Amino acid sequence: MEIPEQNKTNLYRALLGLLIILSLYFAAKFLSEVKSYSILGNVNVSTIVISGHGEVQAVPDIASVYFTISKESKTVKEAQEGVAVVEKKALDFLKTRNVNEKDIKTTDSSFYPKYDYVRKMCPQIGIEGGMYDCGNGKQILTGYISSESITVKVRNTDDVGAIMQGLGTVGVSNLSGPNFSIDDEDALKIEARKLAIDEAKSKAKILAKDLGVSLVKIIDFNESENYPIMYGKANMMEDGAYGASTPAVIPKGENTISSDVTITYEIR
Repeated sequence: MEIPEQNKTNLYRALLGLLIILSLYFAAKFLSEVKSYSILGNVNVSTIVISGHGEVQAVPDIASVYFTISKESKTVKEAQEGVAVVEKKALDFLKTRNVNEKDIKTTDSSFYPKYDYVRKMCPQIGIEGGMYDCGNGKQILTGYISSESITVKVRNTDDVGAIMQGLGTVGVSNLSGPNFSIDDEDALKIEARKLAIDEAKSKAKILAKDLGVSLVKIIDFNESENYPIMYGKANMMEDGAYGASTPAVIPKGENTISSDVTITYEIR
């Protein structure tokens, strides 16, 4: 059955009216959301900026020790073999101190030629026994130097003094450290950040009360980098340290992990 023309017109008008109402509804809702998130650049939004600081202390549970093995010889092969001999002694010693292989890392390995500058001396005419540099000296290859740098992570920090003393007796050079650190530092960073945020929130509530305003919401957050403050670093390179019969007692102290945050609140 065919729908009369007048009924069709009325139906179209009704649908058009419904579409207009729905469009106005969604437009109003969209503008409300836009305003609430201040993406129209509403200059009437008032804010306060609050900072917070948090820090935690922990006793270091890791110590890092660094040393170099360097040997000079006429050939590269002989120099490298000399390094290998000392390296084996060092690794064998570390094994006796229960240092795990995964905690011993070679950070650099190299060899390079060694030259000596040889001057050519010429007699000085007119002066008995006088000699002077003719100016035509040259570099003479005298051998090769092989070098290897190693980092050791000591998990039993109470043992680090004995380990450094023992390494000093097997022929290593440039022995330095220990640098004390914390193995699970991320957990401490999270704790320090929470303390900083709690302090900032507490300060914001007090300031809002003093100003007679209300905190609406957080609209911005920033955190500075966490820089651990390390204490207890020691150096075993002092005279007589290697020859001492009793290993030096090295204080570990405490490491401080800090966090600084800035929170921006919308206020009303």
